[in-house]
Parts: sequence; structure tokens; C-alpha cells
Amino acid sequence: MSQADKKETSISDMDRKLLKILLMPNGDLKSSKSLSAKLGIPITTVRRRRKRLESKFLKMHYVLDIEKFGWKRVDFFISIRNGMVNAVASKLIDSNEVTYVGKSIGEHTIDLRVETILKDNASILDILEKIKAMDGVNDVVWSEIVSVVSRKISIPSSIIDRI
Repeated sequence: MSQADKKETSISDMDRKLLKILLMPNGDLKSSKSLSAKLGIPITTVRRRRKRLESKFLKMHYVLDIEKFGWKRVDFFISIRNGMVNAVASKLIDSNEVTYVGKSIGEHTIDLRVETILKDNASILDILEKIKAMDGVNDVVWSEIVSVVSRKISIPSSIIDRI
């Protein structure tokens, strides 16, 4: 890695402290004023550092709370045969209900993880049957988070300390 690359991806101890606060799961966007008070640094410094972190290292997006509208997130874990992972993935991503398709390694029976947004159990059954009928699909199981027990910082502090 060149010196320019190292400088481009280096962050200071203050940046790490700021990241730990910004990545907390409470859902609130932190104001620069409150960050300034919490960290004991000028608001202009917070704004400058935050802008750099947001442009270079943070992915920011909104997430719709679909449960409030009666919808649910359901994951499907698919075992593929005959080397057809890409073909099945391409077909799945074209489905309206599918929001994400990812190749998986680790568990030998899971080749694809597919995230969906579905209305009810009948919809789960419909897409389950659709997936099972696809050429190249060996098996499929599904899982739904019915309740979040707890949530932590999205990146553990120990990892932030090491970047």
C-alpha cells in the first residue's frame, strides 16, 4: 500500500470516537452540536471530521419500517445444484419481492441468501414454491425475524479501534 493510500484510509483517535457514537443503533442522527458537547471539541471540527467520514467511510441510507404497514422481511437460504448459482440468482433478483441476493460460503448446503419483503404467510408459501420449482434449485429453507431482542453498535468498538 502506498503512502497516499495509507493517508487516504487512515483515521485518527478522534475519528474513531466519532464513529463509535455515529454507529450506535438508537436510530437518531446525531447533531453536530450534541457530538461537539459529548466529545469536547469545537463544532467546526465535528462538522469537518464528520463530512470526511461520511464521504469516505460511511454508507448512509434510509430504511422503511415495513412492519408498521403490515409487511415482513423473510430470508430464504437456497442450495443450488449443477453450478447454477448465477443463473438462479439472476432469476430471483427479477422478482418484485426480492430486495437482495447474495452468494454464501460456509454452510455447504447454502449457496444463496435471498432477502424478501412479503405481506403474509401465503406470500411466503408462494415464493417458496416458486423458488423450489426453479431449475438448479436443490433445496430451500426460510427464516423470519419475529422480534429483535437487542441491538448493538453495527461495528464492534474493538474493530473500530483496529482500523
